[in-house]
Amino acid sequence: MKNVFIFLLFCCLTMQAQQQITGIVKDFNTKKVLPFASIILNDDQTFMADVDGKFEIVSFKKINSITIQYIGYSANTIEVSSKNYYPIFLKPKTDSLKMLTINSQNLANSILKKVIAKKEENNPQKKLDYFQFKAYNKIVVSANPDSIQGKIDSIFVENEFGKELKKIDSTAYKFKKIIDKQHLFLAEKISKFQFAKPLLKETILASKMAGFKEPIYELFGFNLQSFSIYDDKYELFETYYKSPLSRNATDEYQYSISDTTSIENRETYVIYFKNKKKKKGLEGLLFVDSQNFAVAKAVMQTKGIINITAIHEFRFLAENQVWFPIKKEFKITKGKSDEKTSFLGGRIVFEPDDEDNEREKKNADFTFFSSETDIKDIKINEPIVLKKSFIKVQVSDKNENRNEDFWEENRTFAIDERGIQTYKILDSIADDRKLDKKIRFGRKIINGYVPISLFDFDLRHLFSYNNYEGFRFGLGGNTNEKLSKVFKIDGYTAYGLKDETIKYSIGSAARIGKFSNTWIGYSYTDDLREIASTSFAIDKRVFKLYDPRPINISTFYNYKMWRGYIETKIIPKTESIWQLTYNNITPLFNYTFVHNGINYNHFEMTTAIASIQWNPFSDFMQTPNGKLEIEKRFPKFTFQFTKSLPKLFDNDFDFGKIDLRIDFEKKYLNGQKSAILVQSGYAYGAIPITHLYNTSPNNLNKTNLLQRITIAGKNSFETMFFNEFFSNQYVFFQLKHGFKRVALFKKVKPEFVLVTRMAWGNLENPEHHLGIEYKTLDQGFFESGVELNQIFRGFGLSGFYRYGPNQLNRLEDNLAIKLSFILDLGL
Repeated sequence: MKNVFIFLLFCCLTMQAQQQITGIVKDFNTKKVLPFASIILNDDQTFMADVDGKFEIVSFKKINSITIQYIGYSANTIEVSSKNYYPIFLKPKTDSLKMLTINSQNLANSILKKVIAKKEENNPQKKLDYFQFKAYNKIVVSANPDSIQGKIDSIFVENEFGKELKKIDSTAYKFKKIIDKQHLFLAEKISKFQFAKPLLKETILASKMAGFKEPIYELFGFNLQSFSIYDDKYELFETYYKSPLSRNATDEYQYSISDTTSIENRETYVIYFKNKKKKKGLEGLLFVDSQNFAVAKAVMQTKGIINITAIHEFRFLAENQVWFPIKKEFKITKGKSDEKTSFLGGRIVFEPDDEDNEREKKNADFTFFSSETDIKDIKINEPIVLKKSFIKVQVSDKNENRNEDFWEENRTFAIDERGIQTYKILDSIADDRKLDKKIRFGRKIINGYVPISLFDFDLRHLFSYNNYEGFRFGLGGNTNEKLSKVFKIDGYTAYGLKDETIKYSIGSAARIGKFSNTWIGYSYTDDLREIASTSFAIDKRVFKLYDPRPINISTFYNYKMWRGYIETKIIPKTESIWQLTYNNITPLFNYTFVHNGINYNHFEMTTAIASIQWNPFSDFMQTPNGKLEIEKRFPKFTFQFTKSLPKLFDNDFDFGKIDLRIDFEKKYLNGQKSAILVQSGYAYGAIPITHLYNTSPNNLNKTNLLQRITIAGKNSFETMFFNEFFSNQYVFFQLKHGFKRVALFKKVKPEFVLVTRMAWGNLENPEHHLGIEYKTLDQGFFESGVELNQIFRGFGLSGFYRYGPNQLNRLEDNLAIKLSFILDLGL
């Protein structure tokens, strides 16, 4: 869902004058920073320093003085002059600051234990049965104009005659001129949130995005910060952290009282917390109500290659005795990194911390991403019936047709002049450069299609290679939404230079359900398929620049298939295909299947197939263009049942197949990732070898190791030879663990992955299969290896070793060396 979109920007208008001051707060003696110190502006406005003691204050009013306070230290008042940077040093009140700190930590731990113990009472999603509210959200990518000097620099280089003017650098000047008048990006949405225990659903009533006629709904699907601060895991920018309010949080976090203050006329403790085990963990402030030990405000921060700050504000509802959220803020700024850092699919790019690149990085240093959400029209405990509750975010059909009166009525604060200009200028640029068409083209390309008028050409049919067909060239695709959104025609044709045979498919389908995206269709196909290959009908054929395994395959069967099907998402959190097929099967190798005393070299099959993928833990968004999986969570389950229909049409055999796949992935905060794949199948009845299981071998039948070097597959046995094993029942396990990419040289940064695969299987009635030699997996098959992916420009190298009962006599035959290629589009 993270596609690449480029925002191109120019503009004109002026900005109201404002004053800005920055600074840092430190201990006078130790010179260590004091995180989250209170900054009081002109004795009436209170701001807060960040986790590094830094502060930046922008005000349209004249700033006369600032007072800095921190518990255990004497306050310091500074008169503001013409300079805009102020290093502040606070002195401890007494020599017993250490004792004060210890007492502060002990008291803070005691308070936190009470907060955790009373979470069920204070969490609105636990205490309340129903609530609903409206929310206005604004997303901005911008910079503060006053932070940018905007000078035109002269760049000189040394030569034998002295200094020579190389070029005039006006980058900062141009950037300041742009930022003075507009933001780099602006998006707004108005939503209605409804909660009926335990489900919370968002309905987007209106949304717009500068530069786009139709908003990019994927951006609204990003979960920037958790709705609740009481959950055991806190989500920040699609990354989960152990919450400072989780069970046993005091084992992982250290707490201290940094201040006391009043919110909603209720006294609150200001508790500073920091992860004491992980440098990249959460750090921040919890404002705890001294009466009911509920959180009245929270500040969450994490620092790394990007710095993220999330703020939650609450209002005390006396009638319900609960602190209810009224505002959320989220901000990303540049952190510290020696590499170029991009996120949101390349929407924001921060340059590396490199002295040689200092001029290019200045503008990026000031750029920020922010999201602000205001909540209003809160209704508590009024019964609600959630429609289509399995959809977490639903976009209203009226979303794009809201007039300006609707926006003015529901905005909680007006759009400033820079915002107005952002819409005008980016919309104008988008129209001029036909940005919507480019985005449509980009989305098609990413999925493997090139749109030309009413037709989307499928790039997956253009070119491929295997040992039976040789080079295969083709052309295919389907009609697109420009012709019709409820009807399509699809097909392809291909020709193999080695077998000199034409293959083709033709079909059509009609949509009979918009919300469920239900299609009913039919097709006829005359093509080839690998023998004993496991395929799930629901799997989408993913676009690849190359498909590694078929390159080495030489054993195929021809199938002529008539197919009728229904494809639907009507069952919550699933995709499914229900199909009826009639097949003429002809093995293209020496093979005879013996059944009831009859030898079959050609067979006919009529089968019914139900194929379902279920993602029970994922979150989905329903948009006018269809359903999106906005939060991919694991495990995911895929199930398929195949049954022959002996009494329907011509059918030579009575058999059935049950297939199951479980995918699990876990990403870690340090950039590592673990993946587990479990797959099994059981075929029963009279079934030829073409429809059994081969457990995905990917090793050539060559005697020399170097002759067997090919391209590695994703989930295949790299040391198992083609047609070495067949089974009618099997189970397969794959374990992968990928480490963070390591920079060996400037441009050599491989990803180190450990892989282990194993499988067990069995074949009943092996005497029914004649003409092909094979073994069975009764004793199991085991291999392990190491992948060094993306060593240089996407290319990598891997090595695998076969061991266990099916190990071969020659050491060389148990080894496999493979090449790999990963295309990284930065999505």
